[in-house]
Amino acid sequence: MSVGPLIVEILCVFVLSAYLLHKYGDWRKQHPLVTVIVFISWYFSFIIIFILPLDVTTTFYRQCRNESQLTKHPISTQETPTFVQKKTTREADTNTLLATDGLTTGISSDAPLNRSRRASASLECKEPWSYVPEHILPIIWSIVYWTSYLLTWIVMPMMKSYVSAAAFTVRGKLKTAIVENAIWYGSYLLIFGVFLIYVAINPSIHLDAQNLQVIGITASNTWGLLLLVLLLGYGLVEVPRKYWHQSQKGYLLNYVYFQLAKLSTEKSEAEEHLEDVLEDVRRVSDAIKYNHPSRRHINTIITKCPDAFQDSLSKHLDDFQEYGQRPEQSKPEPIQIPTENDLVKLHSKVIYAAQTNRRTATQWDILVDKAFELEDVQSNENSHSKTYNHTYDPNYTGLRGYVCTPSVEWHWRIRLMPSMLKAITAVLAVCSLMVIWSEMTFFSLNPVLSLFAVFVESASNKNNYLLIELLCILIMAYISWCCYYTVFKIRIFDFYFLAPHHQTDENSLIFCGMMLCRLTPPLCLNFLSLIHLGSYGNAGQIQTSYTMVMGHSTELLPFIQHGFNIYYPIIVALLCCATFFHLGSRFLSCLGFQQFVGDEEMTEDMKREGLQLMKREKRKRERAQKSESRKRYIEKIRPNGKSQRLQNMNNSHRDSRSIEDGGIPSAKFSKDAAEGPDQVEIFTDSEGVDFSENSVTSFGGNIQDTPASGSDSGVGRSRQKPRGIFDDV
Repeated sequence: MSVGPLIVEILCVFVLSAYLLHKYGDWRKQHPLVTVIVFISWYFSFIIIFILPLDVTTTFYRQCRNESQLTKHPISTQETPTFVQKKTTREADTNTLLATDGLTTGISSDAPLNRSRRASASLECKEPWSYVPEHILPIIWSIVYWTSYLLTWIVMPMMKSYVSAAAFTVRGKLKTAIVENAIWYGSYLLIFGVFLIYVAINPSIHLDAQNLQVIGITASNTWGLLLLVLLLGYGLVEVPRKYWHQSQKGYLLNYVYFQLAKLSTEKSEAEEHLEDVLEDVRRVSDAIKYNHPSRRHINTIITKCPDAFQDSLSKHLDDFQEYGQRPEQSKPEPIQIPTENDLVKLHSKVIYAAQTNRRTATQWDILVDKAFELEDVQSNENSHSKTYNHTYDPNYTGLRGYVCTPSVEWHWRIRLMPSMLKAITAVLAVCSLMVIWSEMTFFSLNPVLSLFAVFVESASNKNNYLLIELLCILIMAYISWCCYYTVFKIRIFDFYFLAPHHQTDENSLIFCGMMLCRLTPPLCLNFLSLIHLGSYGNAGQIQTSYTMVMGHSTELLPFIQHGFNIYYPIIVALLCCATFFHLGSRFLSCLGFQQFVGDEEMTEDMKREGLQLMKREKRKRERAQKSESRKRYIEKIRPNGKSQRLQNMNNSHRDSRSIEDGGIPSAKFSKDAAEGPDQVEIFTDSEGVDFSENSVTSFGGNIQDTPASGSDSGVGRSRQKPRGIFDDV
């Protein structure tokens, strides 16, 4: 009995959550409370996926141990072991068997898992290598679930709305947060109210605190299951299709062109909207001066604007201008001052415009880089030298720069990657079909039709607990992948965008954590049903600690446990068919929305527009590179110019000292000098002329046109016509 694997998984999930939060968020710019809440939500959501397999193996071990005891002490078939479930002590929950009523659906309630375990009771029940003591898992599940429950239904929705609220007071932000979350709270309260009314009118059920807790958990899981099936219906098809499209570079490049054209319009509109909003901010800032009570609200609005706008506004801000007086007017004229409600609306516009502009700019950079990468692949496909040439230097460093040679990169991108992506597509397609089949047939207990139940049962018969854990992790990871992929793919959630390199805003991080906490518990219960360890497929067997923490709604809400939770997931097959044939995209395209559908005329026009945008972006980057090259060249030669200037100054000082010592300096400005003609010296020498006494004497004594008489050189020069500085040029 060791908790070593449990501690290792807890630490690994901690590191994984911290890495993802560091990759997508920026803790330096985020509020510390937002960072902590988002980390906890991600951490608890991931830890459920990794710890649940340990709970499954522990449950199989306890089941094997219990059946071995029943084999040694058999009970008459006419007697039924009945165990009373005691909610007061946690150890009683983990060591008792649960008696559930048989179903009237015509299917035997005697689980095949029970029969197979009895057939294998002669095998020795070996303790799993990752066995967790029975009293530890219920404590972990209680902490994780109830913390996630509070975060996803109370804390994070309010925090998400509070962060993006435009009100200037705490009371106003809380009021805005409650109004914005009315839909979420209303949907949950509707489900909770229906369950509560059903239990209240049932005379055989006593309504107490424990039953209210079960109703709350069931309402939350029902809400999550409603959304989970919808997301799975899209993700189970799109995840394999994504890798298939990536293996077809031509199709993927056309799709990126289409997305660029589509995003270009949205990006232009976002920039124009931001400019209009900033102009409104400038006018309001000019109207409300420093001595007005509402100036602090203006300062709050300005902090949400881009940095460049803040700098330009601070340069033109006249703090000494009197309130209500224009600089071009001699008499003060009252200016219409916006009210606090107007400032709140303006603040909301600024927040939305800045966030939309930042999101579109980030998406644009990602799409442009992806398009350049695909264009490089397309241009290198017919390379006879079998070397990969980049349009722009990728700047590989470290081990990657040593391994990714042009030849290796060409064979990887052109030869190996397409074949590997097609193989991955085939594997993922098989996994999706297995999930769809198991979702449609997991209610069948005799015979067992769920493929996942067959795999896990086969491993449990051999007491191969390591294989059980690997199967559970892979199944849950793929279902979670398909579900969470849809959250940030479909258009309705496009406002929330996860961008790497610390480009994700606080609102998107909070929304992601909220959805993870809301979808993970029903996802785990659905997974347990697929392998026949849920409340339905595990009749008469020891249940997992996770199921017992979730509560038992079989007696309290039988129409949910024996109806909705079983038959609602069947519609995932219909949703997958609709996604496979692009029915949703075709319907939106008929309504006029821009969708990438086949060879339609609008799609072709968008692809051509995207191609032109890429050519424009390429020219823009080439000009930027040339400008950067010129700057580097100037910085490279500038130190040489400085050293030459210092050398000239030293030569001038040496000449001055030589004259004082009676020496004859070299005629620097003479035509017979070795340096070259005057017109060359004027432009090559950067040193200024020293008009000291010595230099003037030297300069005058070396001019050829000066008369040789003994008169003063200054007088001799004054008698002649003044000579221009460019006469010799």
